[in-house]
Amino acid sequence: MDTLSRLEKTIAQRMFASPDKSYVAKLKSKGLPQIAQKVGEEAVETVIAAMGDDREELVAESADLLMHLLVLLQVKDIPLADVMAELDRREGTSGLEEKASRSE
Repeated sequence: MDTLSRLEKTIAQRMFASPDKSYVAKLKSKGLPQIAQKVGEEAVETVIAAMGDDREELVAESADLLMHLLVLLQVKDIPLADVMAELDRREGTSGLEEKASRSE
């Protein structure tokens, strides 16, 4: 978790950098739809990597996905702690039960 927390802080700082000096700032300048699209692209690339045999590629794509997800959460003003709290809330609950509770 320390790594994700540090990354979250770095992303928060870079949001206000010049877009020509920071990838995060450049992505932010393109707006929410572009950020969301990038998260989707990274998710697809992660799935494709998972279907292959290259472990390093899957690790790299997973890291890209997490980074872009943290950018999205930052833009939406959702702290990583809120996501972790939701995961904590779900802990000990069957995934099937949790999913069924959302459709009620």
